[in-house]
Amino acid sequence: DRALLCFFSLNCFAGLETVSGLYGETLEIPCHNGATKEEDILITKWKYVKGIPGDLLVKQKNKNAVIMATDEYKDRVSMAANSSLLLSAAKLTDQRTFTCMVVAREDIMEYPINVMIYKSPEGLEISDQAEALEIGKLTKLGTCVAKDASPAANITWLKNNKPLVADGEGISIRTSVLLDPVTGLSTTASTLEYSAKKEDTDAQFTCSTQPTVGSELVSSPVTLTVTYSTENIVLQVIAQDPLEEGDNVTLKCVADGNPAPTNFNFHLQGEMVKVEDSNTYTIRNVSRETSGEYKCSLIDDPSMEASKDITVNYLDINLSPSGNIVEHVGEALDLTLKIDSSGESKVFWTKDNIMLDKEPEFAALTYSDSGSYECEVTMGLLSRKASFDLIVEGAPVIKQLSKQLSEDAQHKVLICEAEGSPKPAVSWSINGTLLDESPFINGKITHKIKVVPSANLTVSCTVSNEFGIDTRAINVSSCKYKVTVKSSSLSLLHNFSYSDYSLFLSACLLNIIFRCFNGNFAERAIEFRIFFFRVRVNPFTTYQFFWVIPTQFTKGPMPDHLQIDCFLI
Repeated sequence: DRALLCFFSLNCFAGLETVSGLYGETLEIPCHNGATKEEDILITKWKYVKGIPGDLLVKQKNKNAVIMATDEYKDRVSMAANSSLLLSAAKLTDQRTFTCMVVAREDIMEYPINVMIYKSPEGLEISDQAEALEIGKLTKLGTCVAKDASPAANITWLKNNKPLVADGEGISIRTSVLLDPVTGLSTTASTLEYSAKKEDTDAQFTCSTQPTVGSELVSSPVTLTVTYSTENIVLQVIAQDPLEEGDNVTLKCVADGNPAPTNFNFHLQGEMVKVEDSNTYTIRNVSRETSGEYKCSLIDDPSMEASKDITVNYLDINLSPSGNIVEHVGEALDLTLKIDSSGESKVFWTKDNIMLDKEPEFAALTYSDSGSYECEVTMGLLSRKASFDLIVEGAPVIKQLSKQLSEDAQHKVLICEAEGSPKPAVSWSINGTLLDESPFINGKITHKIKVVPSANLTVSCTVSNEFGIDTRAINVSSCKYKVTVKSSSLSLLHNFSYSDYSLFLSACLLNIIFRCFNGNFAERAIEFRIFFFRVRVNPFTTYQFFWVIPTQFTKGPMPDHLQIDCFLI
């Protein structure tokens, strides 16, 4: 094992074994490749032929090798332990036949070896590059040079990594080889002439070579500008979408020539504007009158032109009436919505932020018509809004006055429902406790009070505002009957009488109820605490009785006497 840079390959060359080596490195040339046993070898001698035989070195058994060369090999040869010849700093002049002579105990043998030396190029470089390529014109692109190689390098040109082949028309490749008389190394130069196409813009050109030994070499890529005349021109409109009145719009003329033209004529509704060193022109603060056809053309070739239509969108609406509107209930309100637009529009209405299915109509205003109205008109992405706040005023009206017994049957609830605007004030003809007052919405209000009348009363509810007053009355009765039950018998007592009616109450009804309790009244008292019983007194009046069963009894048998109070509502 020794630190030695060496390369060899053993081949058959003209009937001889051949060893290949790399230029400038140490070459190991084998002697007998094991054909003779080492212990049988007495003398090993290396020599070469240079017109006349030339001895290099000799080694006797168990002695060191002796260098016999007196020429250029004197300081470059040595012998390895396996009798191989070590030749340092290989040169092209070393390409000759070296012979190993072996003297054994019984024979003398010679092993001639042919030597070949290779060298890869010292890189690839594209020189004399063109500044630009012109479409349809054969132009020298550059020269690829592979320096100091052996054998001479074969160069291939590539475009986007695909080989180019000379075709005598759009591709021409000329190759020359220069031999260095001192080193014997070759320098190859390959010149590419190329007729570009428009699609060659941004194409990468390289050259490569595959040495006899070693990996492929590829040059750095070259990208050239491809020039060509303008064939097409396009007018672009740069503006926000949608283009509205007051916006700016920029006209941009784009030509496909390379280099691109920079001088243009812009035709603006009969007016021509010349622009140099730029391909844009801006129209500021456009209006609906700006709509129309616009053109641009080349100053150098006015026949090369392009056009584009510009539409300035507009949407104007006028809602009448608008703002804050105050009207009287029952009157009519006429709405007028005028739309002026550059296209088809759609209208949407909302009231208090709730979508309506159609435009509101007010033939006879009601309090529920009060609210905030908004219309939105859209045309594509354009939108306009208008609104009004409607207040309907009028004198209050009581819509309903009713009464009911409270859940605990201890008092009565009076309910007054009214409409009017502004909000009406509510008053009663009797002192009562306010239970609830609803929010004032759409001109409606509900007022509830509770009372405990000790006698028959006529109670009135009054509502009023700045436009008027309304009053309505209701009869509220308090009739208390004492019912005494004894041994399944019933007597009905009352502490007042009416001359225009007679009251019939069946004792059998109470008997059935008490029998249902089966003597265990306390357990079922809660379930049957209130029993409703209607009695028609005459053809025009119906009274409702609430039979209230006392709950103070504990578990046990039914008492002999039970008094039940009945309230007449």
